[in-house]
Amino acid sequence: MLAAVVLAAGGCAAAPAGPEPISEVAIVDREPVGERGHDLTVGSPSLGRTAPVRVLLPRGWTPGSGPWPVLYLLHGCCGRTHLGWAEEGGAERLTADLRAIVVIPDGGRVGFYSDWLRGPKWETFHIEELVPLIEKEFGAGPRRAVAGLSMGGHGAMAYAARHPGMFQAAASYSGVLDTTDDRSGVRGLAVDNGEDPEALWGDPISDKKVWQAHNPTALAGRLKGVRLYVSSGDGDPGPLDPPGTRADYEGVLLHQSEAFAEAAKAAGIDVTTDFYGDGTHTFPYWERALERSLPMMRAAIGA
Repeated sequence: MLAAVVLAAGGCAAAPAGPEPISEVAIVDREPVGERGHDLTVGSPSLGRTAPVRVLLPRGWTPGSGPWPVLYLLHGCCGRTHLGWAEEGGAERLTADLRAIVVIPDGGRVGFYSDWLRGPKWETFHIEELVPLIEKEFGAGPRRAVAGLSMGGHGAMAYAARHPGMFQAAASYSGVLDTTDDRSGVRGLAVDNGEDPEALWGDPISDKKVWQAHNPTALAGRLKGVRLYVSSGDGDPGPLDPPGTRADYEGVLLHQSEAFAEAAKAAGIDVTTDFYGDGTHTFPYWERALERSLPMMRAAIGA
């Protein structure tokens, strides 16, 4: 069928209009989930579409209460959605007595918590749109911690470093923390997920400054005053793996985590590390890491 149809009167019907652009960040839908959860659909001007966000409210929360501390939990890439933290990572159970709002946002299949050179603006969505929205709608205050697994570990450390003073604590579990050390890995993830790898941070050589501006290890010196926690296994099957598990690529991320920790310590920054040896790139280890790091983050944000 033609996009424009010639009418008997000699006129033409206009082609169907596309969706209205999103002019302001807003919650366009919400649904209660369980005792504490709310699934939000957030309209985002920076993304040009809606994005899902799960919010876990603390016990004792009521409309108008606050200001409440906030913990942001960031997910990994490549099919691991934001709901992984709730469905596999024990987030609701582990934060049951946390006197803080827990926010678990979508970060894209391979978004890398960045404003792409040509593509989605995840950093703008999270930092400039979602943070103020959570403050407005749920009474969140200025005390914040951010933690994430794999790609989300990258996001946690990059956000804390790129936005000084916004987060009082940051934690990475098996995080992608030295992106210039493993450029092929980041680019390969983009290709495997149907994306143009140069649309993210550009060419690793000609756009080196852009890559470095999103490399947590290069940014480690900007994390002064932030409580840091970094954990990783070595990729060999460990105590939380079922029988028959094979080794995986976790060891690459251990190397990156060690490089990040060394850079932070060289900058005079205190960082708690848990390089626990045997363990694969799977949720049982990330759930344990969240549990181990929660006391530090709780103290940092007064939760």
